[in-house]
Amino acid sequence: MTVILEQILRRDIGCAAYLVGSEAAGEAAVVDPRIDMVDEIVALAERDGLRIRYIVETHNHADHVSGHHQLAARTGATIAVHEDAGVAYPHLALRDGDELALGEVRLRVIHTPGHRPEHIVLAVIDTSRGDEPWAVLTGDSLFIGDVARPDLAIDGREGADALFDSLHQRLLQLPEGTLVYPGHVSGSLCGRVSNRMTGTTIGFERRFNPALTIDARPAFVEYMNESLPERPPNMARIVELNRSAEPLELRDPAPLDAEAVRRLLDQGARVLDVRSTADFGQEHIPGAIGVPLDGSQFQNRVGLVVPTDVPLVLVADDEAMARRAATMLSVIGLTTIAGYLAGGIAAWRAAGEPLDQIPSMTVQELGAALGRDGAAPQVVDVREAGEWHSGHIPNAVHIPFYRVDERAGEIDPARPVAVICGSGQRSMLAASLLKARGIEDVHNVEGGMTAWHAAGLPTTTD
Repeated sequence: MTVILEQILRRDIGCAAYLVGSEAAGEAAVVDPRIDMVDEIVALAERDGLRIRYIVETHNHADHVSGHHQLAARTGATIAVHEDAGVAYPHLALRDGDELALGEVRLRVIHTPGHRPEHIVLAVIDTSRGDEPWAVLTGDSLFIGDVARPDLAIDGREGADALFDSLHQRLLQLPEGTLVYPGHVSGSLCGRVSNRMTGTTIGFERRFNPALTIDARPAFVEYMNESLPERPPNMARIVELNRSAEPLELRDPAPLDAEAVRRLLDQGARVLDVRSTADFGQEHIPGAIGVPLDGSQFQNRVGLVVPTDVPLVLVADDEAMARRAATMLSVIGLTTIAGYLAGGIAAWRAAGEPLDQIPSMTVQELGAALGRDGAAPQVVDVREAGEWHSGHIPNAVHIPFYRVDERAGEIDPARPVAVICGSGQRSMLAASLLKARGIEDVHNVEGGMTAWHAAGLPTTTD
């Protein structure tokens, strides 16, 4: 007899789903499927001759739209979620200790509140070998080298208190050799996880996971509420989409000519330009927000800076890129896409419409400019607080990129501005927000602080 346990990864925002079941019985369950994983999961099940009987959600996800509706429609499977989830769709309500049978495989429900009140993990048991779990699908409770953030559904201290019990009284009671497969790897905002590994064990995490080495509840609660990632404003909307009885439909964006885009802009639409940082800096539609599709953390960064209540026009290299961007934006519940500029920026230029640019400067050029009396640029460092405290340019101003729009008034528009981050992507995004706010003399610093350090230029930790 063969137990099947297959991991389906999306590295963009670090999501992991699972296909688990029995080859002998030809039955399987899918755990935490994302909306853009459905085709792949169906193909995997067909390849292995498996009938998907259950679709299990470990909780109402806040970082991505689930594919449970679409997968259920394709397979006839039953959606299962904890009884406290408060969902509006037909489902099997799970309780602590329930088991889902898939031939010789059992999925045992362990209620683990903390990240969210309804959160569960699934212990995977092969009854042909015994009643002891050999693996556990931990969802957003236990990660590799980290545990889940406690502040998304309830007060962070209350969530951390519940998570302490879930970890120490439930998960850490499993045998040390139990394999751990989390719902997230590096890239997720659901924790501080930075590890790109895809599996671990209970014993290894007990010994080396910083959060699990804290045995005192008060110290754990304090630790869990320090240095948490920023909460994107669309998280509440994603939760409601995942609770809803109505499935979100993935649609290809409509092609728009330059005249149609101009009308939309005049009516209050915004442009999201997903081309490379270099191409965006060279020329773009005035007021556009630049977030490169093929850069790191595309969805998380869009979720932090792009309004969720206004129509969006995409600017991409081509139709395929625009379609890919629309799919990735749908994953984070951003459904206000009016279309994409057909023909790209060349079509906008050919229509005689205005263009803007954000010039770049090297770290050597910035260093020289900072030494000039009376004409030195304002340096705006848009990295996270931890990066800033590890070393920054003397006299720089620290404004994380997702705060630039609201804090643009702190910058003198009469002086030149040099925006810097770690490598140059977040700084171009932030520079685009400043330009949209009417600050004209803005430069992006190529290579960011990585290049600054490599050039041996001065930093401070003051």
